[in-house]
Amino acid sequence: MENRQPAYQAPPDPTVRSRYRRTAGKTHHTRALAAIMAVLALALSACGGASRADTGASGGKPVSGGTLTFATGDVEPACLDPIVSGNVPQALVSTQYLEPLFFQNEDGDILPWLATRWKWSTDRLSLDITVRDDVHFTDGQQLNAQTIIDNVAYIKDPKTLSSTALLAVEKVASVEKVDEFTARLHLSERDNALLEHFSQVWLPIQSQKALARGADANCLSPVGTGPFTVQRWDKQQEVVLTRNEDYDTPPPTAGHTGPAYLEKIIWRFLPDHAARFAALQSGEVDAIDVLQPQNAVAADADPALDTLIGSRPGHVVNLTFNTTAAPLDDVRVREALVRSVDVDAALKSIFMGTVPRSNSVLSSITKYNLQEPAVYSTDVEQANRLLDQAGWTARDAEGYRTKDGKRLGTTVIQNDSILVPVSVLEQFQASAKAVGFELRISQEETSSFNARRYAWDYGLAPLYYTKNSPSVLNIVYDSAHIPSVIKGGYHANNNGLTGPAARKIDSALRAAATTGDEDERGRLYAKAQRLIDAQYLSLPIFDQQTRLGFRADVEGVKLLSPLGMPTFYDTWLDRS
Repeated sequence: MENRQPAYQAPPDPTVRSRYRRTAGKTHHTRALAAIMAVLALALSACGGASRADTGASGGKPVSGGTLTFATGDVEPACLDPIVSGNVPQALVSTQYLEPLFFQNEDGDILPWLATRWKWSTDRLSLDITVRDDVHFTDGQQLNAQTIIDNVAYIKDPKTLSSTALLAVEKVASVEKVDEFTARLHLSERDNALLEHFSQVWLPIQSQKALARGADANCLSPVGTGPFTVQRWDKQQEVVLTRNEDYDTPPPTAGHTGPAYLEKIIWRFLPDHAARFAALQSGEVDAIDVLQPQNAVAADADPALDTLIGSRPGHVVNLTFNTTAAPLDDVRVREALVRSVDVDAALKSIFMGTVPRSNSVLSSITKYNLQEPAVYSTDVEQANRLLDQAGWTARDAEGYRTKDGKRLGTTVIQNDSILVPVSVLEQFQASAKAVGFELRISQEETSSFNARRYAWDYGLAPLYYTKNSPSVLNIVYDSAHIPSVIKGGYHANNNGLTGPAARKIDSALRAAATTGDEDERGRLYAKAQRLIDAQYLSLPIFDQQTRLGFRADVEGVKLLSPLGMPTFYDTWLDRS
């Protein structure tokens, strides 16, 4: 935790209990569907850590060499440097070649990684970070204090177009060099999530020599300390990663030291779900992500395939309400819409019961998450009462409620990359109509989805925000983040709430972010969540997840804490 005394000189026992499940040891081609569902439900509610130690035909001894072909279902990122913008597709690939200063384990504890120790000032307005003195980037540049100075400057440079990383270091006012391997960060105000921020792949430590090339060059081939390097990027096709033969900075939970076992990774982009799973079944690719529920069931029943599924921390996959325009500017209407839909039924039918319902704005593995089933439960009678109270008492010929001649309705914009399929929204649409609310669905390409979101041109939008800290609430709910923070209209707060209710939320969030007392931090984040829940600013649906499927001869696949991104450092191919 950020308030512990930073006396760490070396990592503790790297053994971390596994909460992710890997299906293995299958001897039957088929299983009872109920058993499959039970196993998947256990896997999907998991969190943290690594897969089990696998034993293949080679007797469990890892084999060095070979090429792994990985097909991601996410859209191809515009930049391979996660500091630029900052999204999940970037995090997935950059986890293989970039590393952060710190490691955060499943329990939220901060451990050394590229940094060896840290020390807060008495007033907690400055932080000294000392890095290892024996680490070189893959371009030969040595890791030192200047590296931290240049990385923070790069993030804060408007030309870099950072958003996720920029928000993470917004309280870092300046950085100075204390000695060759120690940098001092001066803060504009206390930030008890700073160490958590510097343990994310969105704040990796990159070669200052490489950063000096500028964002355009760095986007093509970021230079880090990771187990792989970017050999080339054939846009619209694949990224080729090659083994870093000098690698010697594994995370505390790694299964070995030294270079990775794999010689090469071919990172392909196959957004079509059916085509991607077919490629896995045929052996055209070795591993895939964004595994669909029906494919997870099929993979679990196939002895040639395995799965690894786990939750990610942060703001859950949800429908965010735009409160800046009618009718969702009325909290009664927002609650009525929440009460009218049956999330559990939709998840059961569309996701085949494999995705647990979320009743919190925070992921189930995010510290201080407050599950409130009663707040988000379906209650059609309450929905009708609330709409009556809000003055939507008349009905038109199609059964929709009206007031002053206007129909009660709004538009939800949808994009497949946000993980909420149209079929789920259609069930919500039917439920909303039953109480007289017209929920229109507008399917958008990624570019138009973002354009409409930036312009506040929506009623509801399916969104999530991956972050390894309850401070994600400060990003997505503090009204200070309603304005754009980068050119182009991006805003981290997408509910737009202002006024007295917003000020109460802001006050709780800002106090939680600055207190030096961890118990008080927990109480304040609980208070903030209750205030957020009372305003019905979003409808939580389910945790973000990493959902991997892979060939049974691919061993040692892991999900790396704290963000649950796949790491192929310990992975090897058992093809004996």
